[in-house]
Amino acid sequence: WRAFGRSDRHYVKEYEADTNLRLCLVVDTSGSMDYSSGGIVKIEYARRIAAALGYLASQQGDAVGITCVADGIVRSLPPRRSPAHLGLVFDVLEAARPAGPTRLPEVLHELAETTRQRAVVAVVSDLFCEPEALATAFSHLKFRRHDVAVFHLLDPQEIAFRFQRPTRFLDMEGGGAIFADPLDIADRYHAAVEAWLESLRRVVLESAIDYHRIVTDEP
Repeated sequence: WRAFGRSDRHYVKEYEADTNLRLCLVVDTSGSMDYSSGGIVKIEYARRIAAALGYLASQQGDAVGITCVADGIVRSLPPRRSPAHLGLVFDVLEAARPAGPTRLPEVLHELAETTRQRAVVAVVSDLFCEPEALATAFSHLKFRRHDVAVFHLLDPQEIAFRFQRPTRFLDMEGGGAIFADPLDIADRYHAAVEAWLESLRRVVLESAIDYHRIVTDEP
């Protein structure tokens, strides 16, 4: 209207709104992410998911950051809006090497406190931690008004447990080893996995987060 008063001509002011989206990628790099039963390794699948999400966000002008998690924060880049910064995110993903135990819930609590602006927190992990601890971490993030999406990676053998002969099972996050006949423990294993997945399902429903379970033999 001010322009109309000066020029006696009508003008329409157009602008491109800034969505201010901040994508915080949280990638599990604990030892269990180095497992594969013959197909793609879980960490490699995690790299592809995180890289694809980061690329899509960057293409629409949003800020992208990354935090690699094992026994604490291994590497972290704050969200930035630039193609050059996305290249740094890709470098962090490429350099990630799975090792050590996971402290994912503790790191999520830390991110909830230190990420000041509202963000989309995309977690890529096998979630090998206590569901109750995850529940409090997800609730903390939601309380801070962050949106949470979880990509839960599992190898086919971690679900099916199709071992046919006595096998030495090694804890890839720093624990000991167990030698067992799979035929003797298969029923208890499946019962434990089903109970764990059911606990995660309750956590997801109560926390109202986006949850995607992915078996690594799927595209």
